[in-house]
Amino acid sequence: MTEEVTDCTYGYKGRGFQMKKQVIAMFAAATFVTIAMAGCSGADTTADGEAVNGEPSVLQTEAVMDSTELSGDAAEDDGKVTLTVWSEETNFDVLQEMIDSFEQKYAGQADFDIQLAVNADSETRNTLLGDVHNGADIFPLPDDQLTSMAAAGALEPVPNADEIREANLDEAVAAASVNDTLYAYPMTADNGYFLYYDKNYLTEEDVQTMDGLLAAAGAVGKKVTMDWSSGWYLYAFFGNTGLDFGVNGDGVTNYCNWNAADGSIKGTDIEEALLAIAQNPAFLSCTDTEFMEGVQDGTIVAGVSGVWNAAEIKKVWGNDYGAVKLPTYTCAGQQIQMSSFTGYKMMGVNAYSKHKDWALKLADWFTNEENQMLRLEERDQGPSNKNAAASEQVQAVPAIQAVIAQAQYGKLQRVGNSYWDAMTEFGNLMATGSTNGTDPQEVMDTLVAGITQSTVQ
Repeated sequence: MTEEVTDCTYGYKGRGFQMKKQVIAMFAAATFVTIAMAGCSGADTTADGEAVNGEPSVLQTEAVMDSTELSGDAAEDDGKVTLTVWSEETNFDVLQEMIDSFEQKYAGQADFDIQLAVNADSETRNTLLGDVHNGADIFPLPDDQLTSMAAAGALEPVPNADEIREANLDEAVAAASVNDTLYAYPMTADNGYFLYYDKNYLTEEDVQTMDGLLAAAGAVGKKVTMDWSSGWYLYAFFGNTGLDFGVNGDGVTNYCNWNAADGSIKGTDIEEALLAIAQNPAFLSCTDTEFMEGVQDGTIVAGVSGVWNAAEIKKVWGNDYGAVKLPTYTCAGQQIQMSSFTGYKMMGVNAYSKHKDWALKLADWFTNEENQMLRLEERDQGPSNKNAAASEQVQAVPAIQAVIAQAQYGKLQRVGNSYWDAMTEFGNLMATGSTNGTDPQEVMDTLVAGITQSTVQ
C-alpha cells in the first residue's frame, strides 16, 4: 500500500530503442514472408547461406537485422547516460540526495542525466506494463506487484544477487524473489499498517480496543478513521477470526470461506461488528489523503495508515504523535485482535532500459545500507538491510516499532485480482452502517462469490 498520488508523468527518453525494436520486427516479418515464399517456389540456399533464385536467405536477413540493431545503438549513443526514476513526490528530496552522491561517486565514468518523475508506487505495475518501452528505467514497487511484472519480462534480474541476499533480511529477499531468482533490490521492510494516535486526546489504554478508541474520541468530538473502500485495510477484520482466505496455486484466483455460517465466528458476525463500528458517530471511513487532511485540520485524532505518513504526522502532532499495533474489536462477544497485510518495497530495473548496466548500479545504490539509513532518518521508512534494521535509530521511530509489533498478527499480501473490487463494494456498503434491507448472509455470500470468481490476472 502506498501514499495516494493522482498525477502520473513519465520522462523516459529512450524512444530510439522502441524504434529499433520496430525495425527488427519489420525485418522479422520480411524473414517470415521470405521463408513462406521459398516454401512455395522451391527456392533454395547454398551451405554458406547465399541466395538462390534471387531471394535473400534467412542468414542474410539475420545479418541485416544484426547490423541494423548495431547501427541503431550507434545512432542513439550520444555519450550521455539518461535515466528516469519513478517515485512518489514526497520522496523526491531524499532520492535527489542519493542521485547527487551517485553522480559524485561515478564522476568521470559517464555523463549522467538522471531525472525524477512522479508515479504512485501502487500503480507501478499497471503503468509500466501499459508501455514498458517508454517506462522509467528504475522504479520502486510493493512486493505484491513483483510476480506479474517478472512473468511479463519487465524486470531485469539482480546481477549481484548473492551480495544482496547476504545484506538484507530473509523475508525481504524472499518477497523480492520468484523461484529463487532475485528480481529487485530490497529497500524497506515496513509496508504494513498500524494505528496512529494523538496523545493529547487518547491514552495508551484507549488505543488497545476499538471500543475504547471510539469512546474517547467521541467524548471530545473527534474522529477515528480507516479506509474501508480498500481491501488492503479491510482485511484487518477477517485475518484473525479463524476463517480462511488466500490465493490458489494458479496465482490468479482466490479461495475464501468468509461467508461461513457455523463456527465460533461466522461471516455475519464480522459483518455485524463492522456495521456497529460504522454507526458510531466517532468513526469515519476515509481515504489515506483524507486522513492526513483531518490530522492537519485537527478533526482526526487516530487513524489506520502506514509509515509513509509518519514524517508529516510528526510535523503536526510533534512529541504527541503515537503509533501502536492495531486495536482489538468486538465480534461475537469476543475481543478479536485486528490483523493486517504485511509487505515490503523494493527497487526494480526495467528490462528494456537503454542503459541497463547503469540502471542496475543506481538501483543498487538507492538501496544500499547507507541510503536505507538516509531514508530512515529523513522519511522514517524502515530498512530491509540487516545492519540498518538493527540500528538504534530504528528503535527510536514509533511508526517502525508499530509495524514490527503488528507484523506478528499480519499476513504477506498474496491475492488474486478479483479480491479488490469485491472488497471495495463490500466495504463501501459496510461504511453506510446498513445493508439496505439485504439479508446479512446474502451480503457475505455475494462478497465471497466476488472474491473467488475466476478472472484473468
